[in-house]
Amino acid sequence: MSDSEIDRRLMQAALRLGRRNEGQAWPNPFVGALIVQWSEGSPKIVGRGWTASGGRPHAETVALAEAGDLARGADCYVTLEPCSHTGKTPPCADALIAAGIRRCVVATTDPNPKVAGEGVAKLRKAGIEVETGCLEARAREDHRGHFTRITRGRPATLLKLAVSADGYAGRTDRGNVAITGEEARARTHRMRSLNDAILVGIGTVLADDPALTCRLPGLEDRSPVRVVADSRLRLPPDSRLARTARDVPVWVLTGPDADAGAAERLAALGVEILPVAAGADGRVDPEAGLRMLAGKGITLAMVEGGPALAEALLKRDLVDRAAIYRSSVEIGETFGLPAFPGSSLDEVLADARFDRLEDEAMGADRLHRLKRKD
Repeated sequence: MSDSEIDRRLMQAALRLGRRNEGQAWPNPFVGALIVQWSEGSPKIVGRGWTASGGRPHAETVALAEAGDLARGADCYVTLEPCSHTGKTPPCADALIAAGIRRCVVATTDPNPKVAGEGVAKLRKAGIEVETGCLEARAREDHRGHFTRITRGRPATLLKLAVSADGYAGRTDRGNVAITGEEARARTHRMRSLNDAILVGIGTVLADDPALTCRLPGLEDRSPVRVVADSRLRLPPDSRLARTARDVPVWVLTGPDADAGAAERLAALGVEILPVAAGADGRVDPEAGLRMLAGKGITLAMVEGGPALAEALLKRDLVDRAAIYRSSVEIGETFGLPAFPGSSLDEVLADARFDRLEDEAMGADRLHRLKRKD
């Protein structure tokens, strides 16, 4: 096996480690790191680390702590350039230098202006051999939330929507309607666990009174921050979201002129009120809302909140990924709520802004996945 193939395999392992806290490491990226000693050309992993929940400690320091003295003369494999600045923790580049690391293999450099090549430069100045670009495309995909937050000032978004066989996302005459089957619903809960926040519009909340938590066995503690776009603060204090705000955070993006009394009542329940700019239609400006979330540390936002919000994000070119379920259920024109007003599902799937990824059968439903063209 060539050295480059060994490097790729070890970096694959580091990437898998990082993904253990996908959706949990914000405001920091979910980085993975390995410390590797070599004996007669064979690697031995002596330290493993991944960014902890809440963003610290960082992956490199966790891996170094596990390796202890075995880190001296070892190689480090890390999925994102080690930080070079002092924030709430000392620089990881300094920790690698102090530990006596011989070589550092970095999947991708960090676009953060506080790092941006300085971590690599610091390591090289200390005499550490540094190689970059190992599985870079995979690492950039994993760290897309961090990259998007730094370069575009907002989280990377995933639009999830369920569409009936006749093109509707719900009914106008009742609340929550089951459009997809159990397999699709389980996949949706899995998606929730892998995102920092889940965003819905107030219309969805008023119609469905959702909990928006992850309810898969064993993943109940991985529910994302629940965010409601609610320009007039209509979120009912007795809604499931408001009543459980102290258990799983609830943030409300609202307009600058929202009712102060409503804000006080919701805040008393533990709901965090976040005023942002309103658009010409009086609703929360979607880009301003996403920028607010980025400022709060959110890197990955799943949008699950109905046709109005989906349409606003698509019109403003604010969708990075899409997961759209095509159901076999029919709702009917009389009470059907159009999933894509003014267009069809097939037209959305053919949108030139996106690459169409593989489609997947999920019981009686079908999942269509889209990815923004870079």
